[in-house]
Amino acid sequence: MGIKKIAIVTNFNIREKADAAARVAAYLNEYKCELFVSELMREKVEKNEKLADIVKFIPNSSLYRAMDIIIVLGGDGSILTSARYCMSAGTPILGINLGRLGYMAEMEADEIDMLSKLFDGSYQIEERGMLDVSVFRKGKQLLNRASALNDAVISNGSIARMIDLELFEDDSLVASYRADGLILSTPTGSTAYSMSAGGPIIDPRMDCICVTPICSHSLTARPIVFSDKSLLTVKNTCEREKSLFLTLDGRVSFELYRGDTVRVKKSSFVTRLVRLKKQGFYKTLHSKMTTV
Repeated sequence: MGIKKIAIVTNFNIREKADAAARVAAYLNEYKCELFVSELMREKVEKNEKLADIVKFIPNSSLYRAMDIIIVLGGDGSILTSARYCMSAGTPILGINLGRLGYMAEMEADEIDMLSKLFDGSYQIEERGMLDVSVFRKGKQLLNRASALNDAVISNGSIARMIDLELFEDDSLVASYRADGLILSTPTGSTAYSMSAGGPIIDPRMDCICVTPICSHSLTARPIVFSDKSLLTVKNTCEREKSLFLTLDGRVSFELYRGDTVRVKKSSFVTRLVRLKKQGFYKTLHSKMTTV
């Protein structure tokens, strides 16, 4: 099936990003496709005549479901946000890096000519596993449930003070931690916060969940890689803090009180990333991570 409907997602409040979106739209307009932008961005987009004359507007609630592909211009954070909206419909995402690292992005801003591959079939779709994360009050009452592409992080929020947590795999106690926090990550997220905290770099083709303690006050606390068939539970056993915080992909946050639990397992959803290059994970790892 050919690509007919393409959404362009970026922060149109930033002039440089709006101009980059206009260049992408002008290039794509030479092909037989329709270009869409969220209705929420109408006021900003209409100030850019080059862009406004090309795109159509669609309600934001429909944007991520009605498209054949979403083109995101920005950094990794922008791609992570779009991943949450795209997952239920399975809409593929193509990232164009306008951020600092742009590790998840497929292209740089000066590689727009590569977009022609979308129309001759010279691209692949890579599926990335996600986490299903549930929060329970006192381990019983379900409070919230959401998905994450990178990681679920339990910490003390803005105060740098050690907290107490227990980690279970199914019903078995794995470890008790006194640390700044705990990171539960997908292979995709292994190159993000988990790596910075000393966790392993994991090939995204692997099926697993990595648990990495943050600045643990122990000589024996080390990252652990679990099968993605595991049900992992983290219990807040901290007595001196009123509450902790669970943060998903650095975007969504939930408050955790003493006795609350966070259950993490493999999600039934995946994030579908468009690949135009054949360089693979390790070449990207080398080119991005050695230049930071």
